[in-house]
Amino acid sequence: MASSNHVTPTNCSWWPISAMDEDGKITDGEECEEPTAEPKPYNKDRLVLYHWTQSFASQKVRLVINEKGLVCEERDVSLPLQEHKEPWFMRLNLGEEVPVFLHGDNIISDYNQIIDYLEKNFVGETVSQLIPDADSPLHERVQQYRQLLDGLPMDAYTHGCILHPELTTDSMIPKYATAEIRRHLANAATELMKLDHEEPQLTEPYLSKQKKLMAKILDHDNVNYLKKILGELAMVLDQVEAELEKRKLEYQGQKFELWLCGPEFTLADVCLGALLHRLKFLGLSKKYWEDGSRPNLQTFFVRVQKRYAFRKVLGDIHTTLLSAVLPNAFRMVKKKPPSFFGASFLMGSLGGMGYFAYWFLKKKYM
Repeated sequence: MASSNHVTPTNCSWWPISAMDEDGKITDGEECEEPTAEPKPYNKDRLVLYHWTQSFASQKVRLVINEKGLVCEERDVSLPLQEHKEPWFMRLNLGEEVPVFLHGDNIISDYNQIIDYLEKNFVGETVSQLIPDADSPLHERVQQYRQLLDGLPMDAYTHGCILHPELTTDSMIPKYATAEIRRHLANAATELMKLDHEEPQLTEPYLSKQKKLMAKILDHDNVNYLKKILGELAMVLDQVEAELEKRKLEYQGQKFELWLCGPEFTLADVCLGALLHRLKFLGLSKKYWEDGSRPNLQTFFVRVQKRYAFRKVLGDIHTTLLSAVLPNAFRMVKKKPPSFFGASFLMGSLGGMGYFAYWFLKKKYM
């Protein structure tokens, strides 16, 4: 089992293609050949993040890394291609989901632990501090909203809105995705059982993933459950709206930007900005703030999207889906899939991109 971040693997049969795309171009399951370029030297200060671009937790970690101005290698672990269920990734992080952060010999696979590690180990005059010191009056407030916003069931919102588009307005997700995610979730359980037989030493992580998967399917496809948690989300956003109003009154007449917890941009703002971006993508923005019911949220969202880190990590919200589909299509070819499956995936991907492009251009220009 992997325990350190050595660049050149000792067993190339399980080292991921996404981890070796620049060093040795080794694909999973192929024989180890001499790399065409000399591998990069091991660096104890090297930062590596395994993530998926559309993973909500991954997005928040990437936002923190960029807000702090850190240089970090990003290696994509495609969830649609089920790379997170492959043996090399399960060995890397004991069956946890993305993101996984590597710094020297340290491997951190829990979202909150990654954030705390970054805040503790990367400080200085040129590095932004996103969590105020414990003796600061803002510390408790930032941690309060971090806990509140991180506690929201984002997986349930995402899957539920895809499976029940009738509850959304102007969703960025094309209609064919509803049938596709149902097929994908149904096949995922079978695939887990197959991998469990092929890699018996990983039985416990695989079975754990299967149980979590089945629980998600049952919960996220329940429209009454979805309505319930969306109602609870409205109450959380009411609290955030009131907090933003407090900041306006507290610093009235002072000329600087105000954020959720004060004049400084903090982790609470990262969490809120990422949340609003995802809700907009799912087609929930008109329900929660674009209808004029929460003007402070609307103003916050406009401002946070202009930050360099948000533009770099999240990009244009109208091309979010396209940025997830296109790399997967090319990576499927790179991994040399069976001809039928590869052709099916590419046709579906390209068809989806065409649908999305038509939908977007129609909304914007017609």
